[in-house]
Formats: sequence, C-alpha cells, structure tokens
Amino acid sequence: MSRSLLPSASMFIVRVCSALHGKFTVRVEGVQRHLQSEMGQDTVNDGDAATDTYPVTSFHSYLHGGTASLVSTTLTTIATFPLYKIVFRQQLHNTLVREAVAQLYGEGLRKLYRGVAPPLLVRTLQGTLLFGIQDTLQRRSSNLVPEHLPRPLLQAVAGVGTGVVEALVFTPLERVQNVLQNGKNDHRLPTQWSVLVRLSSEPLALGFYRALLPIVARNALGSGIYFGLKNPVRDALHQQGLSPTASSFTSGMVNSLIISLPLYPLSVLVANMQAGVGQEDARGGLKKSARKLWAARQRSVALLYRGGSLVILRSCVSWGITTAIYDRLERSSSG
Repeated sequence: MSRSLLPSASMFIVRVCSALHGKFTVRVEGVQRHLQSEMGQDTVNDGDAATDTYPVTSFHSYLHGGTASLVSTTLTTIATFPLYKIVFRQQLHNTLVREAVAQLYGEGLRKLYRGVAPPLLVRTLQGTLLFGIQDTLQRRSSNLVPEHLPRPLLQAVAGVGTGVVEALVFTPLERVQNVLQNGKNDHRLPTQWSVLVRLSSEPLALGFYRALLPIVARNALGSGIYFGLKNPVRDALHQQGLSPTASSFTSGMVNSLIISLPLYPLSVLVANMQAGVGQEDARGGLKKSARKLWAARQRSVALLYRGGSLVILRSCVSWGITTAIYDRLERSSSG
C-alpha cells in the first residue's frame, strides 16, 4: 500500500486539476480557432504541429505549468515550511536539528511562517515560466538545429536557457525570502517592506541580485537536466507497465533526486550569501564566500550537506506532483 500511496494521491489531485482546467482550455482553443478562421487558415489537429504553426497554442504550456506549480507548491510549502526553516537555519548557522528547532520555538508561533509568501509566489510563477519558456525556446530553436539532433538534447538545451531567464527574474524574490528567514534580521528588518527598502538602497550586486552567479549555475544546470530526462524517464517507466500519471510522478521524483544531490551545495552557498544585509561579512565575492562557507563547515562534505535530506525529500515530492499534473493537463489539452 505504501508504494502506491503517493501516486494514488497524485492521480486524485491531477484529476481534480484537469476538471477545473477544462473550461478554461476550451475557451483558449475557441479563441485559437477564431483567430485561425479570421486569417483563413485551417485548424491543425496535431498538437506539436499546431504549436509550431500558431504561437497562441504555446500558451497552454504557461497555463499548465502555472496550474501544476500552484497546486504542488501550496500543498508542499504550507505543509513543510516549518521543516524548510529548520533546514535553512542549518544551512546558515551549521546547527543541529534540535538547535534549529529550539531557535524557532523561542521565536514563537507568530514568526513560524515569516517569509512564506515569497516562496509561494516564486514557485507558482516559476512553474509558469519554467514550462512555458522552455516550450517556447524548444519550438523556436527546432528549426535552427539539425534534424538528427536527439529531441531530449534539444529539450535540455532549451531548459538551460530557461534556467538563465528564471534566475534573472526570481533572484530578487529569493533574496527577500532568505533575508526574512534569517532570525538575526528580525529586529532590524521586521517586515517585507523594510527588507525591500533596505535592499533597494544597496547596489544591485549587493542588494537584490546578491549571489546571482551561483543561482544562474544552479537553475541552468537543474532545468537542463530536468527537461532532458523528464520524458525519457517517464516513457521508460510507462513501458514497464506504470500508468501515465504514476510514470510522470516517478519521473519527477527521480529527476529531482538526480538534480538535488550534486547541486545542493550551491543552494547552501546562496543561502549564506543572501541572508545578510549591509554587513561586512555579507559583502564578500563569490570566491570569498565559498571559502568562508567551506571553512565554516570544517572542510567536511557531510557538514556541507547538513539538512539536505529534508530539502531533497521535499523537492522530490513537490516535483513529482508538479510533473504529474503538468503531463496530465498536456494530455487533456492535446486529446
């Protein structure tokens, strides 16, 4: 029973999302047919061909990505945000779990969900842009590359470009989130508005775009791996007898695990670089910050990955749900 619990729950969620999404999809397709008739063009039934010919169809990728991310983000963020804050304190202060829990307990229940708004907003918009821009880049570049180029490679390259755009758009929000979650900033910067005002007074490289380079590297590599492996892994699992939803869910979990394990240290580096504002120790460059982090972790890989198990587990579940919902919505719209 335990092996089928998560896929079953995911299937229930995606069916609900598909039902709620249906009416809106019909409206979008109606607008598309109207535009085609106005231009004197026939409707194309094939999903890929239609999207290549009529750019309006690619709007589905943005809509499906946003819907999938909204559902999975709301479920996982609200349920696991206290755990995420524990991990963040471990990343920042290199503390044990019980010490991080004691910090949050001392701050009180009122501050337990301080900083939850930015990740909810970021991950919903992130899914919208992630799937939408990747699909757009893939379709636009398909005519510029040799036909013999493997499709997963083309998807991976488009994913890398998507990760760069994603980093440029969302680094400021991640910066605000990390400042809010650092308990040392509670007295100086008690509200989101105070954080925004303080960061706006800093140069971009020290303010909103602090730690941009490691974020670009993390997001570009992660998106490239995800989109390069998502469909091949899903199809391989489906050929082994898994249902489409279970195959998508498992594919999302497996890809998240493959991405999270090697890239987790970059997230730790970003958290440490972005947590402080206007402090001397927060003004070091990338190399200085990396050396300082490595020294603070006593040059130990195990300490560098402290708290990583909770983050990786949460990421696997979240991306499993997101992938299952997105693929289900794509199948529904193309059917």
